[in-house]
Amino acid sequence: MKRLFTIPAVASVLFLGGCIPSIGPEKDEVIQENEDVQQETVLIPEVQLNETYYRTLLPFKKSASRGLIVNQVYSKYDIGEVEEGLLRLSAKKFDPKDHFFQEGQFIDEKTAIRWLSRSSKFDEGLNPPINDKMSPQDISEKAPVYLAHIVEQDYYVKTGDKKVGLAGISIGLAMNSVFYQRDAAEAKIPDKTIQEQGMKMAETIVQRMRKIEGVGDVPITIGLFKQQPRSSIVPGTYFATTVVDKGKDAPSGWKEVNEKFVLLPAASTDNNYRDANLTFESLKQDVNDYFPGFVSIVGTAFYSDNNLKSLKISIPIQFYGKNEVVALTQYMTSLVLKYYPDIEVEASITSNNGPEALIMKKPGEKEPTVHIYSY
Repeated sequence: MKRLFTIPAVASVLFLGGCIPSIGPEKDEVIQENEDVQQETVLIPEVQLNETYYRTLLPFKKSASRGLIVNQVYSKYDIGEVEEGLLRLSAKKFDPKDHFFQEGQFIDEKTAIRWLSRSSKFDEGLNPPINDKMSPQDISEKAPVYLAHIVEQDYYVKTGDKKVGLAGISIGLAMNSVFYQRDAAEAKIPDKTIQEQGMKMAETIVQRMRKIEGVGDVPITIGLFKQQPRSSIVPGTYFATTVVDKGKDAPSGWKEVNEKFVLLPAASTDNNYRDANLTFESLKQDVNDYFPGFVSIVGTAFYSDNNLKSLKISIPIQFYGKNEVVALTQYMTSLVLKYYPDIEVEASITSNNGPEALIMKKPGEKEPTVHIYSY
């Protein structure tokens, strides 16, 4: 097992524990109330890691449909982003300062399976029907599987002394951009079709949610997520969202979500990310000047509303010794500060032995958090 120690980032030592305060014995024990559902006692952690993270009601409850995502979502990168992206959308409606998070508890596994099925298998199926007379080509052109997964997130607020109640629900619909069939060629699904099908399914799901015991008339946020193909090494993103107001059964209008993940270095023909590409290439060259052989450095940049918001850098190395790791980590930290002073950056150094070092920096920070792992 690896143990962990820290090194100075610039002129001071920062500990990961400083980013994750100890919860300690303090806790806020409250009664969880849902409409027409039996009350139960839950705990609210006293510590909120930062203003973008929700405090989660304890004991932690896994979503009843959680296991389905691994089988339905093709890309491992999409598995995480379909949930994290929905958290970002939810924060615009349910403020993390006074709302508490719980994984979805209203859509159970049986319901999720039926909704994700074709309507020719279950009446509740949201995907188009097929029959034995249809060829693989017919299915690809006329009846691909549009909806791959449904993510539910529940949000609570304090409703009185020692009580919390359901304040809203968020639903993420992971839509296929490519349809795969066994023994048949893959078929790309047009963006317009993905959007039309997603919006249509969202309306049906909201109407069904209103009939589920305990949901009541709370607001429901819906996000449409476009999955990437199997071969992609960057996540997909949400492309549209709406809020179904309290007591309503249908969205009143949709808004575009302008988010994108970009692999760096980007293709030389993509002028949309020219500046980001030049900056990343400069960082790579600086590393290669002093540490020859580190040519496979890659980054995943996250853009929101056409602005670079965060960057994850992956630095795989051949492990030769701890001194080399320390030297590289120190130099990478200086480069992160030099090239990316105003965005969030996470740089991970790994070898065949596993993780070797981690550098984390928030926007504007002059002293990142730095860790070196040790055996």
